[in-house]
Amino acid sequence: MKVRGEMEQSVTQKVRRFLTERAWLTDDIEVSESDSLLEKGVIDSVAMVELVSFVEQTFQIRIHDEELMPENFDSLSAIGSFITAKRNGG
Repeated sequence: MKVRGEMEQSVTQKVRRFLTERAWLTDDIEVSESDSLLEKGVIDSVAMVELVSFVEQTFQIRIHDEELMPENFDSLSAIGSFITAKRNGG
């Protein structure tokens, strides 16, 4: 669905901007939408806490402990899909 795809893109852009503002994502680290943020060294467990807080506040969603898994937070694409699904009642 085009609208959902555009929403996910907007979400991933906001997350990318947040990571860049925190200096976790820099010009010398190339990260595609599907690259693992953990494997690329962009985020660690401490950064994950800040990222989750940012996501909850920015997108006004509640993230439950059982949702804190790599399938939802390992890449920009995964984060975008997760947030879009949560905002759509998922």
